[in-house]
Amino acid sequence: MKKYIKLLLGSLVAVSIVTGSCAKKIDEVYANPNNLNKQPIEQIFPSLIGSITGSGSAAGSADGLAGDALLIGRYIQYWGTFSTTSSPSSLTVSNASNYDQMGGTVGTSDNLGSMWGAHYYGMGQNLNKVVTWGLEEQKWDFVGAATALRAWSLLETTNEYGDIILREAFDITKQQFHYEDQSEVYDSVRATCFRALDFLNRTGGGMNATSFANSDYYFNGGDLNRWKKFVYGILARSYAYISNKTSYSADSVIKYASLSCVTNGDNITCKFQGTAISATNNYFGNLRQNVNSSASGIRQSSYIANLMNGTSSAFGGVQDPRAWYIIRPNTNGTFKGITPWSGSSGLVAADQPESFMGTSYATAGYPFPELGRYIFRDVAEWPVMTASEMKFLIAEAYLRKADNVNSRLAYIDGIKLNFDHLKDKYSTNVPALNLLSDAVRDTYVANTGVVPASPSGMNLGKILLQKYIALYGWGVHITWSDMRRFHYIDQDPFNPGQQVYVGFTPPSGSNLHGTNTGKLVYRARPRYNSEYLYNIPALTAIGAYPTNNDYHTKETWFSKP
Repeated sequence: MKKYIKLLLGSLVAVSIVTGSCAKKIDEVYANPNNLNKQPIEQIFPSLIGSITGSGSAAGSADGLAGDALLIGRYIQYWGTFSTTSSPSSLTVSNASNYDQMGGTVGTSDNLGSMWGAHYYGMGQNLNKVVTWGLEEQKWDFVGAATALRAWSLLETTNEYGDIILREAFDITKQQFHYEDQSEVYDSVRATCFRALDFLNRTGGGMNATSFANSDYYFNGGDLNRWKKFVYGILARSYAYISNKTSYSADSVIKYASLSCVTNGDNITCKFQGTAISATNNYFGNLRQNVNSSASGIRQSSYIANLMNGTSSAFGGVQDPRAWYIIRPNTNGTFKGITPWSGSSGLVAADQPESFMGTSYATAGYPFPELGRYIFRDVAEWPVMTASEMKFLIAEAYLRKADNVNSRLAYIDGIKLNFDHLKDKYSTNVPALNLLSDAVRDTYVANTGVVPASPSGMNLGKILLQKYIALYGWGVHITWSDMRRFHYIDQDPFNPGQQVYVGFTPPSGSNLHGTNTGKLVYRARPRYNSEYLYNIPALTAIGAYPTNNDYHTKETWFSKP
C-alpha cells in the first residue's frame, strides 16, 4: 500500500504549487491530457468489476478472489497440489504445497495477498473516486453499485485476514495504519450495505441507464434490481457467518437471503470477453495458465470425489450426476481424488483423476482447443453469488429455528437450483451421455439418502455438504468461512455422533505444517508486499510479526462464540 500512497502524496504536492496572488495550481494552467484530474467514472467502474476475480493492470495483476482461491482451496480440500508421488512441505514461494498441510504464507511471499490487493489497491481509491465524482454528478446508480462493491470486498477481506485496516485505510496523510477488530468491520459491512441500498433506490439526477449498463456489462448488465439482490446477499452472509454467537439471528438470515437471489436468473456472475489479452479471460481458464502449470497444478481431492462417487456415508452411497460437470474422471471412468498433502500416493495410475484442463493426471499444460469444463474455461462465467447458495443459508437458518419443514423445502430448492445452473451454463465438454436433465435431477433429489423422507431427518451435515458441492471451485472463500464456523470437525448437533463435514479429516502430526504448532488454519496474514514493508508496529500489535509465526492459526472473531 505504501508505494501507492507515496504516489498520491507526490501528486498532491505537485498540484498545490502556487504562483503569486493568482493561486493557480499548475495542473489547472497546464492540464495533462493523459492524466486529467477528473476521469469519467464510466471508464473507471469496469476496473472495479475486474478486481472481483483476478484483475489485470500495468501496476499489478491477479488481485481478486481467484488467486487466493487456488491456495485456500487446499485448506478445505477442494483440491491439492499436483504431484506424481507426494507433496512435501516447502517454505519456498515456488512450491505451494505447504498450503496442502494448512500452512500459512511464509518468508517474503505475496501468496494469499490477492484479496488484500483487490480491496486496497484494485478497487481502493478507484472506487472512492467513483463514489465522490458520482455524488457530484448525481449518478446514483454508479454510487450505489460502487458502495455495494465496497461492502462486498470489506466482508471478503476481513473473512480472509481477520483484523484489517478500516478507518484509516484511504487516509493519504498516513504511511502507517492501525488494524481494526473484525467485529467493527462486520458493523461497517452492514452500514455500507444499507448506504448502497439507499443510492440504488434513488432515481433522477444524472443517471443514464444505458451508460451504466455499458460500464456494468460484464457483471450485472446495469440491472439495479440485481445489484440490490447482491447487497441483500452480502447482508445474509454477514448474519449467517456468526452462527456461533448469541447475537446470531436466523430471522435476519432468512429475511435477507429471501430478498437476494431467488432464481438462477438472479445469479451474480462475472463474465469475460475472452480476447487474446490475458486479463479478459477467466483466471482458471486456459489462457491465463494458473491451474495446471508444473509448479501450481491442482487435482481434485478424495473428499469431493467421495462425496460425489457414492462412497461417502453423507448421502447414503448415492452417486452424484453433477460429478461429470465439476470434477474429472480417471481412465477407469470413475471419480477418485488425492489426499492433498500426499499427492498421488496410494492411487494406482488408472485411478488418478484427469486435470481440470482435461489432460492426464501427470500432464501439466493447457490444450487447445480447450478441454476444460465448468469454471475451468476462458469464457466460463465465474459465480459470485447464486440462488442455490441463498437457499442453503435459508435451510440452515430454518433448521436452527427448529422449523424442519421449511428447512427441507429450502434444501431441496438449493440442490435443484444448482443442478439447473450447471445444466444451463456449464455443459461445454461434458460427454453427451452424462448431460443433466430435469429427470436426472429429480431422481437424485427423490433419493432418501440425499433428501430425508421426513423433515425430522434434516441435519446441518446434509445442508453444508450440498452447499460445499454447489460452491465447488468458485465459492472457496465462502466454504472456508463455513468450515471455520464449524472448526472443520465440529459435531453436528442435529445428527449426534457425526461431524457436520462428514468424513473430513484435516492434516495432523507430521502432515500438519510445522508453523501451525498443532493447530488448524483460520486466517491469512496481511499482504506482504505492503504491510510487511512498512507497517511493522501495527503487525506486531496484532501478532502477525515477526514472520513465519503461527498468526495464521489465530481464530477469527466471526467463528468464535
